Amino acid sequence: MILITGANGVVGRQVKNVLLRQGIDVTTITRGDGDLFSPAWIEPALEGVEAIQISPRATGPGLEELLKLAAGRGVRRVVLLSATTVEYPAGEARFAAQFKKAEELVTRSGLEWTVLRLADFAANALAWVPQLQAGDVVRGAYGRAATSPIHETDIAEVAARGLLGDLPAGSVSTLTGPGSVDQHEKVRLIGAAAGRALSFQELPPERVRQGMLAQGLPEEVPDRLLGSLADYSERPGPTTTTVEELLGRPALTFADWARDNATAFQAQSIRS
Repeated sequence: MILITGANGVVGRQVKNVLLRQGIDVTTITRGDGDLFSPAWIEPALEGVEAIQISPRATGPGLEELLKLAAGRGVRRVVLLSATTVEYPAGEARFAAQFKKAEELVTRSGLEWTVLRLADFAANALAWVPQLQAGDVVRGAYGRAATSPIHETDIAEVAARGLLGDLPAGSVSTLTGPGSVDQHEKVRLIGAAAGRALSFQELPPERVRQGMLAQGLPEEVPDRLLGSLADYSERPGPTTTTVEELLGRPALTFADWARDNATAFQAQSIRS
């Protein structure tokens, strides 16, 4: 049995599907399940679990308790979804520190562990859909901020191997897409996939921040986003070949992701 935390997220859903296609039993827990890390609640969910996938944003401050419970109930291994910013700093240090703390807890847990440091998700581009409901322009800050975004399918396939014990215990892998793209190029590729002529319009960062806060988003969201984009506009995020090395095939590109998700951006779909 494999336990997935953050199962409602983009990656959690994909990992679950990969494992189910292989005939692996999967159980999931999410924040919506209640007091997630109360021992009285979580211990029954660990019955028969051999491996756990950890999403730090899902577990939050309960991660240490979860790991102790897991070790006590005979769980063998853990796969942690961390971030490239632990190794390649970008944005405010406090956000990378959260992932670094999670890595420290996992490596001290007594379980067999695998850490996956992830580049920004290609799926983060879905945040642009509301803007594209109103027109053909995406407005944001730092248009030249460049990263190598990773397709959730690649994350899921690597994570599944780790959960099944097919990656070396005690390994740290930095996973990115195969090539660097900035925000202008991302929007262009989405438009090409969706059959629309789309463009990116750069706005001052403070205007973007105020707009996000006006939507009711907590301050952490623009702080996390704009801090990283500012740094990536000066120095592109890392690009590795690790996905290809682990999976034996090329990593999926952002263009691949755009084609896979074209229906979300097609005019008829989002304006109906």
